[in-house]
Amino acid sequence: MDYDVAVIVLSDRVAAGERRDGCIPAVAESLGEPFAVAYERIIADDPAALQAELIELCDRRRMPLIITSGGTGLAPRDRTPQATAAVLDYEVPGIAEAMRAASAGSVKTAMLSRAVAGVRGRTLIVNLPGSPKAVRETLAAIVPALPHALELLADTVADG
Repeated sequence: MDYDVAVIVLSDRVAAGERRDGCIPAVAESLGEPFAVAYERIIADDPAALQAELIELCDRRRMPLIITSGGTGLAPRDRTPQATAAVLDYEVPGIAEAMRAASAGSVKTAMLSRAVAGVRGRTLIVNLPGSPKAVRETLAAIVPALPHALELLADTVADG
């Protein structure tokens, strides 16, 4: 089964054209098959814009997986976790815990990530950090579990 993925990068500087994005290619490369990036968007660190985008992608487009990148730190404009949590039906804390644990050995500041993961409707939403290196590290930790999670959400898990 193939899974469409939406990728949203949150960065004031990338949205303003002051810096190039490397996170969308890092997500596509790290996910590999059976995932396909079917939608990508770069927006400023704006919680209201992110919430509107998430609601659209979950409720209207019924995207099975949404990956966000950026806005998960402690800076005042880092509001991705709050914006995401506000639209979730429930959190899946094990995903965020696995990502932080995977990075903690090589990045001393990994514990400062406030990334969340959770479900809205039948869509899994996962917040990733905002650097391509961190995107690769964190996705490596969770990609093996994503197909099963998406099958559960789609109610396509076979008995047995």
